Amino acid sequence: MKKYMSLLLAVLMLAALFTGCAKRAAEPAPTEAPKAEAKATEAPQAEVKPTVAPTAEPTAEPTAEPTAEPTPEPVTMRLGGLKGPTTMGMVKLLSDSDAGATANTYEYTIAAAADELTPKLLKGELDMLALPVNAGSVLYNKSNGGVTMLAVNTLGVLYILEKGGETVQSVADLKGKTIYATGKGTTPEYALAYLLSKNGLDIATDVTMEWKSEPTEVVAQLAKEESAVAMMPQPFVTVAKGKVEGLRVALDMTKEWAAAGDTLITAGLIVRTAFLNEHPEAVKVFLEEYAASTAYANEHPAEAAVLVEQFIGVKAAIAEKAIPACNIVCVTGEEMKQAAQGYLQVLFDLNPKAVGGALPADDFYYLP
Repeated sequence: MKKYMSLLLAVLMLAALFTGCAKRAAEPAPTEAPKAEAKATEAPQAEVKPTVAPTAEPTAEPTAEPTAEPTPEPVTMRLGGLKGPTTMGMVKLLSDSDAGATANTYEYTIAAAADELTPKLLKGELDMLALPVNAGSVLYNKSNGGVTMLAVNTLGVLYILEKGGETVQSVADLKGKTIYATGKGTTPEYALAYLLSKNGLDIATDVTMEWKSEPTEVVAQLAKEESAVAMMPQPFVTVAKGKVEGLRVALDMTKEWAAAGDTLITAGLIVRTAFLNEHPEAVKVFLEEYAASTAYANEHPAEAAVLVEQFIGVKAAIAEKAIPACNIVCVTGEEMKQAAQGYLQVLFDLNPKAVGGALPADDFYYLP
């Protein structure tokens, strides 16, 4: 009996041993689950890669910003102009300046004659003038290069008028005529003398010149005579046509000069060289604003005419009709230089005093 109990106990112990081993073999499976969970939690860490790329992109843009050109400091410019076509292209600029709508600030003085303004320029009381190109050449010679030409701002404004007939169809038809005009010893006389010479005529012998001091005197003379010929500038041509019946434009002297192979120029923009050297960027801005002002005058004559009356004193009704015939331009750079040089050469050949005794050197012309 004792042996039987010992055998039974041994069998039970052996069975317990196998059961424990089986449990121990199944237990490792749960230990794999935490590894899977760990992988699941680690997976998002792979998304960290994009955080590296953005750090390279922002550094590229800021480096380009310092290369932008700084905006020029606004400058106050003191401008001068004449009561006529010479300043008509400037009126929008003056109006915008008064309204605070320009990059620079423009103060202005408008006068009836160039000799009222040129001394102020030489003394430094004005910075820039719109005046006849040959007057600019005279100033250049007088000041030893103290002025520089920025632009041609007005081409020819002279016209030959005839009353009571149509006998003048060409420059040659002026032979034997009496011509009433203003501007003896200035641009009108030189312009007519050259044009006559290109057509085989001499102003001293082939025509009779009756020089008047004011355009109003020419208009009065035309009103008196049944048939007469006159040379007049705009806007006085428009005024005369409104007052004298039977008056017609016989010749456009700008076109006649072009037919002769040359360019008739009335006026340009002249700046003190010292001012230009001190404020080069401001002068560039001025030319941009001035070009826009001339374009406005040509494209919107009715609106510009109102400003002409405000700043120059020519009645808006007259200015509106005159502006299209005033050849208002803004010619700069090499084109300006070529046109002005040719024109001044013509005047020099007629009378060296007309350009100040000598043709200006290349540094007279502003070529940025």
